[in-house]
Amino acid sequence: MFKQDIPVIDTARLRLRGYVADDLAASAALWADPLVTRYITGKPLTGEEVWSRLLRHAGHWQWLGFGYWAVEEKASGLFIGELGFVDYKRETLPTFAGLPELGYSLAARVHGKGYATEGLKAALEWGDLKFQGGRTVCIVNPENTASLRVALRCGYREYSRGHYHERPIVMLERQPGAYRE
Repeated sequence: MFKQDIPVIDTARLRLRGYVADDLAASAALWADPLVTRYITGKPLTGEEVWSRLLRHAGHWQWLGFGYWAVEEKASGLFIGELGFVDYKRETLPTFAGLPELGYSLAARVHGKGYATEGLKAALEWGDLKFQGGRTVCIVNPENTASLRVALRCGYREYSRGHYHERPIVMLERQPGAYRE
């Protein structure tokens, strides 16, 4: 079996690591929470849909050398979400095909603790090296003001608005090393 080495990144309070099969239950609980899915999918996901997501994350690392990390809270050792880079080949206008897309989802119980910003800054430092100074993008539902604040804090700037799967999106871009405190 060929296995892509997924880097482990530690921050003060978090560990970003590759997924393992045992993450399925915690990931399914994350994606079943309407507070988490409200602005992303618009509905809770089934266990089958979550399993497909985990396999897709593994495939990103295998084929592209980047993907999502499972996010673990160091103090408790618990899975609290996911974040990283993907290339979902989204059909958006304007297109951002071929650019790494940053994404993040954390359990509602840890919202407001600064974990998203902490984890994303670590992932972005890794990405700045991996993507050799290239631009990255992210999309956020315009009603998700907390997520927009996190993206802006991490150096993303709005460059367009559009729709994805008939849902409105704000399209943001970031140049390497761009952070705002």
